[in-house]
Amino acid sequence: MDALADVLKAARLSGGVFFHAEFSAPWCMAARMTPELCAPFVGAAQHLVPYHYIVAGEILVAVKGEAPQALRGGDVVLFPRNDFHLMGSDLGLPPASAADVVLADGRDRIGTIRHGGGGAATSIVCGFLGCDLLMANPIVSALPAAILLRVEETPAADWIRSTFQYAAHEAAAGRQGSAAVLAKLSELLFVEAVREHVRAMPEEGTGWLAGLRDPGVARALALMHGDIGHPWSVEELGKRAGMSRSSLADRFTRLLGVSPMHYLADWRLQVAGQVLRETSDPLARIAEKVGYDSESAFSRAFKKKFGRSPASWRD
Repeated sequence: MDALADVLKAARLSGGVFFHAEFSAPWCMAARMTPELCAPFVGAAQHLVPYHYIVAGEILVAVKGEAPQALRGGDVVLFPRNDFHLMGSDLGLPPASAADVVLADGRDRIGTIRHGGGGAATSIVCGFLGCDLLMANPIVSALPAAILLRVEETPAADWIRSTFQYAAHEAAAGRQGSAAVLAKLSELLFVEAVREHVRAMPEEGTGWLAGLRDPGVARALALMHGDIGHPWSVEELGKRAGMSRSSLADRFTRLLGVSPMHYLADWRLQVAGQVLRETSDPLARIAEKVGYDSESAFSRAFKKKFGRSPASWRD
């Protein structure tokens, strides 16, 4: 079982549009596409995770308040929280708006974007991953503002490189039939980037992602996410994770900052909030689905966390 995969599945990741962008120096662009702006391409999404794959050339990228990073051909940068960022050959130039560049001429399909002053060229494939922010919260909140993935240094270098070359070709040609393949690439790339980030974390790190590096804690997380309605106890989780009750409780709390049962209770209520928003299921059924013995107990816990009743949240 894989806790990361379980949470990503619950987050309902959906790969979005690809653009093949050809920039030429000098240029600078301010980028932060919103779900509303991308709705014609990715459909309804609460949150976007934009990313850029450098096919050829070099660019500078900077999230507000952080030092610029240099990217070259074969690099990928992802923005898990969709933070405002600058990208270009010279970040000191007045930036053009990404929305104005990407949506020029009422663009409503994949294709090629051209922008810049005609100098040194950089070729980029830009993608957007749509997801449910509430369900992705354990991951999104734990990740940095930008993740730089040096593709050539990863085990998946060959497939990422070859698939993006294909993506650039398909996007440039504007072939709608390739959308499904390109969408799946977005999802795979995000998972690979998160895995690489976890692998590079310091051994003494803490937090949700650090928990994935501990086999016992990761197993417990996977169990809880895999069957949220099960009446889990720390003792059962420890046994199935190959640990004692006290050992699991200690390691889980040290890494994630909360006890296993506190974490499970919080996650159950986040899932309940999502089900309330997306379905018309009765409260009693939702309560049972997320592990509550009664509708009243569920309603009390829900109101304590979100400050309103389940019915009010749904409205």
